[in-house]
Amino acid sequence: MQATIGLSRFLEEAMFLVVRSVFWLTVAYMVIKPGVDFADAQAVSAQAMAAGQQVIAEQIQAIECDSFQCVGGKAIAAAALQSSPPVGISMHESPTHGPAPVPRPRPDRAG
Repeated sequence: MQATIGLSRFLEEAMFLVVRSVFWLTVAYMVIKPGVDFADAQAVSAQAMAAGQQVIAEQIQAIECDSFQCVGGKAIAAAALQSSPPVGISMHESPTHGPAPVPRPRPDRAG
Protein backbone atom coordinates (compact mmCIF):
# COMPACT_ATOMS: atom_id res chain seq x y z
CA MET A 1 0.00 0.00 0.00
CA GLN A 2 2.80 2.42 0.98
CA ALA A 3 4.71 1.75 -2.26
CA THR A 4 1.60 2.40 -4.33
CA ILE A 5 1.03 5.78 -2.69
CA GLY A 6 4.69 6.74 -3.16
CA LEU A 7 4.65 5.66 -6.81
CA SER A 8 1.44 7.52 -7.60
CA ARG A 9 2.76 10.68 -5.96
CA PHE A 10 5.99 10.38 -7.95
CA LEU A 11 4.05 9.98 -11.20
CA GLU A 12 1.82 12.93 -10.29
CA GLU A 13 4.85 15.17 -9.65
CA ALA A 14 6.52 13.97 -12.86
CA MET A 15 3.41 14.74 -14.92
CA PHE A 16 3.14 18.17 -13.31
CA LEU A 17 6.77 18.84 -14.23
CA VAL A 18 6.12 17.80 -17.84
CA VAL A 19 2.95 19.91 -18.11
CA ARG A 20 4.70 22.93 -16.61
CA SER A 21 7.66 22.52 -18.99
CA VAL A 22 5.39 22.22 -22.02
CA PHE A 23 3.50 25.33 -20.92
CA TRP A 24 6.63 27.49 -20.56
CA LEU A 25 8.16 26.18 -23.79
CA THR A 26 4.93 27.04 -25.62
CA VAL A 27 4.93 30.53 -24.12
CA ALA A 28 8.58 31.02 -25.12
CA TYR A 29 7.85 29.84 -28.67
CA MET A 30 4.92 32.25 -28.95
CA VAL A 31 7.10 35.14 -27.75
CA ILE A 32 10.12 34.29 -29.91
CA LYS A 33 8.60 33.00 -33.13
CA PRO A 34 10.80 32.10 -36.09
CA GLY A 35 10.87 34.76 -38.78
CA VAL A 36 10.12 37.66 -36.45
CA ASP A 37 12.28 40.75 -36.92
CA PHE A 38 13.17 42.43 -33.66
CA ALA A 39 13.17 46.21 -33.46
CA ASP A 40 16.43 48.09 -33.19
CA ALA A 41 17.51 47.61 -29.58
CA GLN A 42 19.13 51.03 -29.33
CA ALA A 43 15.99 52.79 -30.58
CA VAL A 44 13.80 50.86 -28.15
CA SER A 45 16.23 51.65 -25.32
CA ALA A 46 16.21 55.37 -26.17
CA GLN A 47 12.41 55.39 -26.31
CA ALA A 48 12.17 53.63 -22.93
CA MET A 49 14.65 56.06 -21.36
CA ALA A 50 12.73 59.07 -22.70
CA ALA A 51 9.43 57.71 -21.39
CA GLY A 52 11.00 57.00 -17.99
CA GLN A 53 12.50 60.48 -17.77
CA GLN A 54 9.14 62.02 -18.63
CA VAL A 55 7.35 60.04 -15.91
CA ILE A 56 9.98 60.98 -13.33
CA ALA A 57 9.86 64.65 -14.35
CA GLU A 58 6.07 64.67 -13.99
CA GLN A 59 6.32 63.11 -10.53
CA ILE A 60 8.91 65.68 -9.44
CA GLN A 61 6.78 68.57 -10.71
CA ALA A 62 3.77 67.22 -8.80
CA ILE A 63 5.55 67.65 -5.45
CA GLU A 64 4.26 70.68 -3.53
CA CYS A 65 7.17 72.63 -2.02
CA ASP A 66 6.97 74.96 0.97
CA SER A 67 10.67 75.39 1.71
CA PHE A 68 13.74 76.59 -0.13
CA GLN A 69 15.40 73.20 0.40
CA CYS A 70 12.55 71.41 -1.39
CA VAL A 71 12.69 73.83 -4.34
CA GLY A 72 16.45 73.34 -4.57
CA GLY A 73 16.04 69.58 -4.52
CA LYS A 74 13.50 69.75 -7.32
CA ALA A 75 15.86 71.95 -9.37
CA ILE A 76 18.76 69.54 -8.87
CA ALA A 77 16.60 66.56 -9.82
CA ALA A 78 15.32 68.36 -12.94
CA ALA A 79 18.89 69.25 -13.95
CA ALA A 80 20.00 65.65 -13.46
CA LEU A 81 17.26 64.45 -15.80
CA GLN A 82 18.46 66.67 -18.65
CA SER A 83 20.46 64.57 -21.09
CA SER A 84 23.69 66.17 -22.19
CA PRO A 85 24.80 65.87 -25.83
CA PRO A 86 28.01 63.96 -26.55
CA VAL A 87 31.06 66.19 -26.29
CA GLY A 88 33.20 64.66 -29.02
CA ILE A 89 34.17 61.39 -30.56
CA SER A 90 34.57 58.49 -28.20
CA MET A 91 37.88 56.91 -27.36
CA HIS A 92 37.05 53.82 -29.41
CA GLU A 93 36.37 55.84 -32.55
CA SER A 94 39.45 58.06 -32.32
CA PRO A 95 42.56 56.97 -34.25
CA THR A 96 45.72 55.92 -32.45
CA HIS A 97 48.49 58.51 -32.15
CA GLY A 98 51.26 56.95 -34.19
CA PRO A 99 52.20 53.41 -35.06
CA ALA A 100 52.67 50.75 -32.45
CA PRO A 101 56.28 49.81 -31.64
CA VAL A 102 57.64 46.91 -33.67
CA PRO A 103 60.55 44.80 -32.40
CA ARG A 104 63.80 44.81 -34.35
CA PRO A 105 64.35 41.97 -36.81
CA ARG A 106 66.23 38.98 -35.59
CA PRO A 107 69.93 38.92 -36.56
CA ASP A 108 71.03 36.39 -39.17
CA ARG A 109 73.51 34.74 -36.79
CA ALA A 110 70.69 33.85 -34.39
CA GLY A 111 69.38 31.30 -36.85
